[in-house]
Amino acid sequence: MSVTEDLKSASAMFNALGNHVRLRILVMLMDSTKPLHITAVASNLKMDYGGVYRHVAVLRDAGLIQVYDVGRSRVLSPLNGELIRDLIAKAKIFGQKR
Repeated sequence: MSVTEDLKSASAMFNALGNHVRLRILVMLMDSTKPLHITAVASNLKMDYGGVYRHVAVLRDAGLIQVYDVGRSRVLSPLNGELIRDLIAKAKIFGQKR
């Protein structure tokens, strides 16, 4: 990858992580012992399916979660969960140093 492509990829990831709803979705998925249906995530967040799905699409496009079909349902699982937890922890430390 070129430097420009690397920066575009990093920008997409940071954009995805830059929203509190998407962070809540990621943490929920990482805390679960099994993949979750989007409807369960929407119910937990007290949001409608369409709103959650738009956030899920951003997370999927950034390579942070996997979305797959089970019957007529869409199921979510995190990718690189430990890396995401590490980034969240580092962001918290960074925020405290300001």
